[in-house]
Amino acid sequence: MYLKPLICALACAFPIVVHATASLNGVAGILNMPDARVEQDGNFAMGYSYDKPYSSLWMNLTPLPFVQTTARFVTVHGVRGFEGTSSADSYGNNKDKVIDVKLRLLEESKWWPQIAVGRTDIFGTQLFKGSYVAMSKQLGPVDFTLGHGSGRIDGPFAGMRWQMPFDGGAWTLNAEYDANDYTRDYRAQDTFARNRKPGPVVGLDYRWGWLGAKIARSKSATSVSGYIDIPLNAKEYIPKVYEPAAYSSTRVRPTREQWNEDSSYRLGLLDALHKQDFRSVKLSLKQGTLNLELTNTRISNIGRAVGRAVRTALYFIPADTRQIKLRYTRNNLALTEYEFFDLPRLSEYLSGKLERKELQDIVLVRHAGSEADDDAELSTLSAALDEGSEIGIVTNEGGNSVQLRGEDKQLNTFQIVPKMGLYFNDPSGVLKYEINAYASVQRHLAPGHIIDGAMTYKLLENISSVTQKSNSLLPHVRSDIAEYKRGNDLKLNQLAYTYLFQPGTRFYGKVSTGLFEEMYGGVAGQLAYYPPSSRWIAELRSEVVQQRGFSGWFDRRDYNAVTALASLHYKLPYGVTVTGRAGRFLAKDSGVRMEIKRRFDSGIEAGAWYTYTDAKDTTSPGSVGSPYQDKGLFLSIPLNSMLPTDSRAKSNMSISPWTRDGGQMVFVPHDLVSQIEDPARQMALDDGLGNIGEQPNETFSNDLPDPAWWPSASGIHMRMSSTVDALPEISDAAIAGTLGVAAIAVASSRDKVIYNAIQKRKDNQLLKAWGKFGSGAPLIAVGAAGAAMTLSDDPIMVNTSIISLQSAALAAGVSLGTKQLVDRARPGERSGSVWQKSTSGSSSFPSNHAAVTMAALTPFAEEYQLPWLYVAGGLASAGRVANGKHWVSDAVAGGLLGYGVGHWLWKGQRNTLLAPMISPTDKTIGLSLSHQY
Repeated sequence: MYLKPLICALACAFPIVVHATASLNGVAGILNMPDARVEQDGNFAMGYSYDKPYSSLWMNLTPLPFVQTTARFVTVHGVRGFEGTSSADSYGNNKDKVIDVKLRLLEESKWWPQIAVGRTDIFGTQLFKGSYVAMSKQLGPVDFTLGHGSGRIDGPFAGMRWQMPFDGGAWTLNAEYDANDYTRDYRAQDTFARNRKPGPVVGLDYRWGWLGAKIARSKSATSVSGYIDIPLNAKEYIPKVYEPAAYSSTRVRPTREQWNEDSSYRLGLLDALHKQDFRSVKLSLKQGTLNLELTNTRISNIGRAVGRAVRTALYFIPADTRQIKLRYTRNNLALTEYEFFDLPRLSEYLSGKLERKELQDIVLVRHAGSEADDDAELSTLSAALDEGSEIGIVTNEGGNSVQLRGEDKQLNTFQIVPKMGLYFNDPSGVLKYEINAYASVQRHLAPGHIIDGAMTYKLLENISSVTQKSNSLLPHVRSDIAEYKRGNDLKLNQLAYTYLFQPGTRFYGKVSTGLFEEMYGGVAGQLAYYPPSSRWIAELRSEVVQQRGFSGWFDRRDYNAVTALASLHYKLPYGVTVTGRAGRFLAKDSGVRMEIKRRFDSGIEAGAWYTYTDAKDTTSPGSVGSPYQDKGLFLSIPLNSMLPTDSRAKSNMSISPWTRDGGQMVFVPHDLVSQIEDPARQMALDDGLGNIGEQPNETFSNDLPDPAWWPSASGIHMRMSSTVDALPEISDAAIAGTLGVAAIAVASSRDKVIYNAIQKRKDNQLLKAWGKFGSGAPLIAVGAAGAAMTLSDDPIMVNTSIISLQSAALAAGVSLGTKQLVDRARPGERSGSVWQKSTSGSSSFPSNHAAVTMAALTPFAEEYQLPWLYVAGGLASAGRVANGKHWVSDAVAGGLLGYGVGHWLWKGQRNTLLAPMISPTDKTIGLSLSHQY
């Protein structure tokens, strides 16, 4: 009876929020035990810990508000790596890569605790494999945790964290019951792990800004760690204290006659734009309209670049100029167009005298078309002003501490910079490195025609000492990387010609030929398209390549390949982009590659990829039963968030557990998607004007609006209510159930006869093709529904697709549950009765393929009156019988289950009110609400 007043008193007297913090192994937790907390959304942390007999270099990331991932590089002290091989002496202690994942199931509320589940060491050798569930509840300044684990965490555990009331809450006292069973660890009898037992642990951690440290003491060991937290959702980390101010002048604007007669005004405007890093500038003044075409090599926000360009133009153009038309480009590809109709009001806005909504009345923003003004006079003016490249030493620019750089006013560049490459965990040594001088040149022969060249000179390295050769049985398309690194000190890395073109609005193309990268050269083509809403980008690419030799010059190896990939890049809420690629990869393997990445407010992108192909990479780390599939993590860091000036430069890095040959792609310069992705995103934000005015009170969204199908709390509640209301009457359900049982009974009576007949013709090519169709049907049906949901602008189609996916998921759940209850043997598993129990653990009744396929098709068949979809679903279900995977009665039961679920959900939700749909076009934005009756 005193608990509630005590809790309220504690919360009022000490209103401190105890935030998540990294445990000794990097996972959000107490000391050695996890808790139910996840770090703040977008938080990235990295640190080092020593917890005898282990030391760990770790990183963690919260890619979504409810998910935390942790990667560790663990050293096991006391056990030599690669024992029994020649690499043991040079490699040192054994090391292991560990990936952990934690998912928050329930967020803490006033009376309910926060609940999370987690898995440890989910890939690879799984030396530290385990799982757990944890509950955490804050009472005043103390955060309590209870949990239970299996695997390495063996049984119940508990702990508390007390944020102490001094020094701004920087100190936290920790205590826990450590439930790790260290004696199960890898080679525990040979390491200090044999001396560690489950039991109490106490510790102390300290936070100072982004930095933190932790010390812990158990009965047998003292452990320490240090780390840094970086909030990736921060707008910027370093203020733009050295950012050049916007152009200003006291000059008197000319009359139109003076502008036409005296070229110094036009040359003066060109010069002023060039000094602000605008390049490839074209301009003309015709009939009171200033036409500008340009790009900016430094400013990351297109709206801000456009604002600076028109602000500068207003100081030079005649006072009676009526409007400005501006085309913004990248590599001479037109991306966006802006029309400003009222220049006096535009000038007032740029000086801070107008509100943002007033600016929107005098500007039109649209995607750029392929047509462009071709003015020979403009080219002459720009060329006359261009006096060649200015070459000099540049420091702390574009992410390079020092570089020798030259650049002219037509986007032609030259630079020499130091480059470092790091390679981890080779048997011949944990860390391999190379430091090169990297020289590159880019020459624009004409708009869209580009020559790229690059050379490297090896300055310092130890990678040539790598002795382990590739054991891959596939074509060595990437796994011979060490051989390339041992090549000549001076190498020609790239010498390629690229033609960029624009067939139509939002449609871009590229053709390249030459030496693309260190390992490949050839001919390549790419097409990319994105719609007005910029929610997705479609891409086609193909390469015909020849593998280069190890020397780094013009020698070749006896391998060539043709690759072809179709890709779809789709933007989800939270700044998440999902990419699916399908086609033929570099090792002539066919399959799919999935990528997912999150863009944080700082512009930093973190993501992962996974490929599944028919390459059958069965050599270590793969096996005959589990071929290795390429996977990894990547990070892209825009340097403008970390520099005192704006920059478009990025630093890209990736890490993969192994360098293998399956699922690989060629790196061709000037990738179209990377060039148009961010401009398309910026244009889709709010009014598409970005930070055009650079005003202190100028705010604009950094997130795309949610798609129409994205679930909201009210939408979910409405769908659930409508679904419950559509439940059939008991009498109707009884009649349907009776008819269904009768149909299954009739089919069951023919099970053995039909199975025996099929077995006699099992080598028939038609039956084999039919079986493949039945196996792939669920994926085709669900994939089509997903594509319709995400790509369609028709609200009825979107709603039907949502119902289809719900039906497929529910039918799959009911089917799998029924399988567990019935546990029927599959055809051919046992002789005798067709209703025997399964001994393989793979239950037959009902057919999950049939249930999912029919459930996905039924809402479309009902909504659009397409009875032939039922025929297609029935044929797909029968395909599972044709390939001997199911009895006829299994397919009948699965089909009836899928139809029943699909019809029920469609009937209940087809009248569901959709969320407001915002449909931007090139010139208008329409708002519509749809209700289907």
